[in-house]
Amino acid sequence: MMRILGLDYGSKTVGVAVCDPLGLTAQRVETITRREENKLRRTLARIEALISEYEIETIVLGYPKNMDDSIGERARKTEIFRDMLVRRTKLPVILWDERLTTIEANEILIQNGIRREDRKKVIDQVAAKLILESYLNSIQG
Repeated sequence: MMRILGLDYGSKTVGVAVCDPLGLTAQRVETITRREENKLRRTLARIEALISEYEIETIVLGYPKNMDDSIGERARKTEIFRDMLVRRTKLPVILWDERLTTIEANEILIQNGIRREDRKKVIDQVAAKLILESYLNSIQG
């Protein structure tokens, strides 16, 4: 089975999750932060290091389409980020519908009694984990 990296790409953060070697479960890894939205060099370098560390073969990138299925600015920025990832890593990057993921991630953290300021630190990781789990469920049938 191949290792898959799940990413939740935001304007200042990228939440990262990875699946186990059997492709059954997803675990949170970290949140990569950057000072400015378009300063992506260090973010991409960190993702490359994680790909190497976890022996990643495929990347699943959360794709924030609008509720009416249209492509907004955030989704377009995600497509540009996908193109950068493909160029730098030479790996397949799958865009995965993530429309309700951040809301779901927040609800999970609230249910678990995580305080608001602590939720901010991990919400992107939880979103990445949900994106990856959703993808894994779809390929397991």
